[in-house]
Amino acid sequence: MRAMVWFRVDLRVSDNTALCTAAALATRGVVGLFVVDPTNWRRHDWAPVKVDFVLRSVTALRDELARLKIPLLVRTAAHHRDAPGVVLAAARDAGCDAVVFGREYELHETARDERVETLCAEARVLCRRVHDVCAVNPGEVLTQSETPYTVFTPFKRQWISEVERRGGVVLHATPAVQAETGVASEPLPTAADVGFASSVPAALWPAGERAAQSRLAEFCRAAIAGYKERRNFPGEAGTSKLSPHLAVGTISPRQCVLAAQAANGGALASTREGPTHWISEVVWREFYKHILFHFPRVCRGRAFKPATEAIAWSDDAGAFEAWKAGRTGVPIVDAAMRALVVEGWMHNRLRMITAMYLTKDLLIDWRLGERWFMQNLIDGDLSQNNGGWQWSASTGTDAAPYFRIFNPVTQSERFDPNGVFIRRWVPELADLHDEHVHDPSTLPGLLRSVVNYPHPIVDRAGVKDRVLAAFKGLGGG
Repeated sequence: MRAMVWFRVDLRVSDNTALCTAAALATRGVVGLFVVDPTNWRRHDWAPVKVDFVLRSVTALRDELARLKIPLLVRTAAHHRDAPGVVLAAARDAGCDAVVFGREYELHETARDERVETLCAEARVLCRRVHDVCAVNPGEVLTQSETPYTVFTPFKRQWISEVERRGGVVLHATPAVQAETGVASEPLPTAADVGFASSVPAALWPAGERAAQSRLAEFCRAAIAGYKERRNFPGEAGTSKLSPHLAVGTISPRQCVLAAQAANGGALASTREGPTHWISEVVWREFYKHILFHFPRVCRGRAFKPATEAIAWSDDAGAFEAWKAGRTGVPIVDAAMRALVVEGWMHNRLRMITAMYLTKDLLIDWRLGERWFMQNLIDGDLSQNNGGWQWSASTGTDAAPYFRIFNPVTQSERFDPNGVFIRRWVPELADLHDEHVHDPSTLPGLLRSVVNYPHPIVDRAGVKDRVLAAFKGLGGG
């Protein structure tokens, strides 16, 4: 048998479930496949920086596969509906008797993969879909009544119990060098070639699994011990920045958990707060994957809490454009939004602040913000982006009350106390004293008139009342 591995969000050779499954099946070698699918990427609002990162990661993957004598075919789907047929045609061209790929849980991807299974069955080609994107697969972390968790903390407790019951997280061994296939690897297009030219410098985001492993090792060496204390400060290098690699699969969550455990004395939870808290963040990622699996309505732009569909969101297009452009008159919000466009990434604390500002201060529909983030983020991932936005909008999986509202100025003073991040991204405020950099509206009149920075576009005094009115009577909001 010759097996084909269809790579999607698992762009690595180490700890790759699909690759290991294919290698175990194959006696006549393994062939890799990557499908360039621009119409599907546009349909899902992939950012140009993400497409660029994916294609650079696939280029690195091709080199790693070559060391295992596994060629990588590169095919293009003219339309997203064509992908299943493209996969089967590639398998036939390469003389493959089996097609193996990792599961994706989004609705469109599930339907596409079921079509691949149907086509393979008709062609008498073995087809295997395997779980890979979570350390504990969706459907395997359930309550005592066999229902999915909808609140994070009990989910995390059960997730840890399940991992411990299994004896820990186990990695798949990298396959041995495979039999020659006589199939040649094929060239990859650039992001610009397929209509996704990115303005974000590639040097900001080294791609491929070697870069991912290097970043993980450096984080565990230098920053994980202080992660809990430093993770909320965007002006510091306190986070791992592994989210782009997790989003495209150049590293696995299992590899992350094991590395963090090593820094945590071998435990998933301990008195070492840094590693323990970072493991908790990996479990948050798993939680949102499981939510998407169990509640596919979130793939359709629906609120997790159905009652909140009745919220009368504001249609203030001018305010939305000001938010996107970083011209709201709130420095921490504007700094974050400007950095997003330039670097293709946003610090998690800033994601919460900017999302809360859009949905609570401006009372603008979270779906608009969710889409803007996807169109700009290198780590755009439906489950994570949707989960974060719905948390901020109080429409999602959270037990906290809907009247949770961040004060962006207070958040700024707490997490960017000296204005380091603000001054970098809002240079027109660089010379202001710390007393005013978080809220220039407090400047004396004459000074305020010469600072080239907008007045706040919303009066915070009425924010809480507007939110309470919007959520009033929703019966479960």
